[in-house]
Amino acid sequence: MPIGALDLDAHLPADLPVEDNVEGAKSRYTLIVELARRERLTVRQLIGRLGGGRGHRTFAGTPEQVADAIEDWFIQGAADGFNIMPAVLPSGLELFVEHVVPILRKRDLFRTEYAGRTLREHYGLARPENQHVIYNDKENAS
Repeated sequence: MPIGALDLDAHLPADLPVEDNVEGAKSRYTLIVELARRERLTVRQLIGRLGGGRGHRTFAGTPEQVADAIEDWFIQGAADGFNIMPAVLPSGLELFVEHVVPILRKRDLFRTEYAGRTLREHYGLARPENQHVIYNDKENAS
């Protein structure tokens, strides 16, 4: 079952794969499934409990709800940029780009072009002159 097919307000499905069929962090998978089942957490509650964390604001919802939350924080001056930390990579980031970014662009909250090719050019910063020369071989290092 693709992660996007899960109902955010339902409990984890009974037919999740067993640990032996999981590639990657098998023990972490088992701990998370056991936590969700033991505490009867919905998918949304589980994401809120584990996703992002460490002091970051976390939320989950439809693409419109996610865009609304980002817009609200931006308009109120609570943030001038966001780091997107999906619970699953790369599919979570792909879903964000495919579904949330277009909504933000329609609302003029996400740029379609950058001012330059590099971050320095984008911010209009001059390139500093080289003050030190680094040599790769000892003959030229004198």
